[in-house]
Amino acid sequence: MKISIAYINDVHGYLEPHQEIFFEGREKKVAVAGGYSRIYSLIQEIRSKNPNTLVFDGGDTFHGTLPLIDSKGEAITPILNKIGFQAMVGHWDFAYGPSQLKKLQSLLNHPVLGINVYNKDGSLFLDPYIILEIENIKVAVIGVCSNIIDKTMPKQFSEGLLVTDGIKELPGAIESVRSLGADIVFLLSHNGYPQDIDMLGQIPGIAVCLSAHTHNRLYEATIINETILIQCGCHGSFVGQLDIEINDGKIQDFDYQLLTVDNTVPLDGGMDLLIGEIMEPYGELNEVVGRTTMLLDRYNTLESPMDELLLRSLQDVSGSEIAFSNGWRYGAPIPTGPITKGDLYNMVPMNPVVSTVDLTGGEIFKMLEENLERTFCIDPMKQMGGYVKRCWNIHVYMRIENPKGHRIQQIFIGDQPLEPGKVYKAAFITSQGVAEGLGSNRQDLKIKAVAAMIDYLKKNPEFEPIKSNSFSLI
Repeated sequence: MKISIAYINDVHGYLEPHQEIFFEGREKKVAVAGGYSRIYSLIQEIRSKNPNTLVFDGGDTFHGTLPLIDSKGEAITPILNKIGFQAMVGHWDFAYGPSQLKKLQSLLNHPVLGINVYNKDGSLFLDPYIILEIENIKVAVIGVCSNIIDKTMPKQFSEGLLVTDGIKELPGAIESVRSLGADIVFLLSHNGYPQDIDMLGQIPGIAVCLSAHTHNRLYEATIINETILIQCGCHGSFVGQLDIEINDGKIQDFDYQLLTVDNTVPLDGGMDLLIGEIMEPYGELNEVVGRTTMLLDRYNTLESPMDELLLRSLQDVSGSEIAFSNGWRYGAPIPTGPITKGDLYNMVPMNPVVSTVDLTGGEIFKMLEENLERTFCIDPMKQMGGYVKRCWNIHVYMRIENPKGHRIQQIFIGDQPLEPGKVYKAAFITSQGVAEGLGSNRQDLKIKAVAAMIDYLKKNPEFEPIKSNSFSLI
């Protein structure tokens, strides 16, 4: 029997078509992609060719654009229900707190799964798995939510919860679903591509892994032992189609395609109306607030011109010497030309307050070493990115291959070497920029990130990135 799987992950709230980067040789090309109207059309086409189609969402669904932030994720639930998913897992989906995620789940026609998310009393916060019946085949789907929810994310994500990486729980979950008659087992995971490879290398029994979190565009499926693993980019720019042939409870053959959600995919009229109703109050997001002389994006592990705009704005509004923000992966690129208010909200959809803190040189060194370890740790399960922390007016010379605590060779603040005992005033946004408890004289300013960028663009209406590397590999 043939089962088709349609899969999306890390859409980050992009309801409408948006700009996306595509790589051609050495060049980054920008084209319009994504949008739930075309995603729905693609999924319906897959269903029309095979009634035995399952549809899954890898999470990072309820957060990332202003309409979702304003509604605490609720705006998107009619769209998800119209598509008709079988299950999802989460990460940024916990952004509004555990009780709101439970409310969101109650509005959905499909479950949020997680074998690794616990209440403080040790009980599971979410259902660990579901079993689906397709003709005479029982398909078990086990869910793993992001293991960093209670480690590197703001406190409200995990209030009252404990989150593990799922390694200890997965063998027992496989045994449980097998005892319930499952013929084949899928893993729906938001731990990340390196983490899933590591987990599947240790634990047999998974036929298909639907991976998320790290925004990998897999044009070919990865095979780990006997497991087929796929991950499908971000922002809804791609839909993964995996067709599997099952015989005697085993996959005999498969075909995988990473489908681009571009303008060759027709829009769905009904879905367009639904999205239009959600977006109707947000016309102000089309307001042009400045221009950029070059492409602004976040598709780089070490730094990005998009975050340069953010950090220069934080520095300008605060009068600080240096600035930090988290290495967020989400945020659609901004092509050369106009910058809209919507572009700025897509960069920082939660629009946090701008903060300042006094940090010693020693604290800066330790903070950046810890961040590099979380990004490049040799143990995948201890990688806790995002990308490398974004910095402004800082230059780090590093050896990425060195062990924990020994990657940084030198740090310069401006043109001067970092002094361990000297105090530097830093601007930042959120506890992911500078962790709570670090530094002294921590203050919140009376301005938020989007307003800071708008003010900066009023002073500098044509933004020209300096292209100054914050991190150099030596």
